[in-house]
Amino acid sequence: MNTQSNTYTFLYASIMVVLVAAVLSFAALQLKPRQTRNIEIEKKQDILKAVNIASTPKDAEELYNQFIVQSFIVNSKGDITSEDKDATFAVDLKIENKKKLEERKLPVFIFKKEGIGEKMIIPIRGRGMWGPIWGFVSMEQDGKTIYGATFGNKGETPGLGAEISKPEFQKPFSGKQIFDETGKFTSLALVKGGGAVGHPHEFDAVSGGTVTSKGLEAMLRENLSSYEMYLKSSK
Repeated sequence: MNTQSNTYTFLYASIMVVLVAAVLSFAALQLKPRQTRNIEIEKKQDILKAVNIASTPKDAEELYNQFIVQSFIVNSKGDITSEDKDATFAVDLKIENKKKLEERKLPVFIFKKEGIGEKMIIPIRGRGMWGPIWGFVSMEQDGKTIYGATFGNKGETPGLGAEISKPEFQKPFSGKQIFDETGKFTSLALVKGGGAVGHPHEFDAVSGGTVTSKGLEAMLRENLSSYEMYLKSSK
């Protein structure tokens, strides 16, 4: 075959594309179990972080199994619909949040440690300025007071919106309340400058990251409100 012909060039390019695609597909299949495993470990680290338990990829699973004593799925009425731990862990909020409220699967993780007591951990997911944001919020047994919170992001601007992922931003959420004194759900409100000192329902916006902060405010309100009946019944 004439190696200078268009036919040769086309066939050569086609064969190379097929070969490269085959190699990449094989590599992806080989790496998928490891990638899935890493995602699971990172999620367990985030769940533990919501109750101020530091972990590493090496000890995250051990600590998770030690302190997460129960996990289950509830519905918007507050009823437990499944106590399957694997099913609870596998719930994808990206999918669930697109459903009608009454159709959603709402995961709950129960943490217990001597000296700290029992806490309820709730996963949340929303949207920031450039992409998804997510997190976990741990609640006291009164069902209204936040014990701890951790947030993550994909694509928020470093030094601005991405600051929601830093401990300095997350720590002040401890002690905030999502119900008022009458029992009405309030969630938390974004206030530039932090609002009144000690206000139970307000949090300070990220400096220069107003859009991300508003996304976080909406994420807290929309996700936590789904658990309203469960949190009221958990007291």
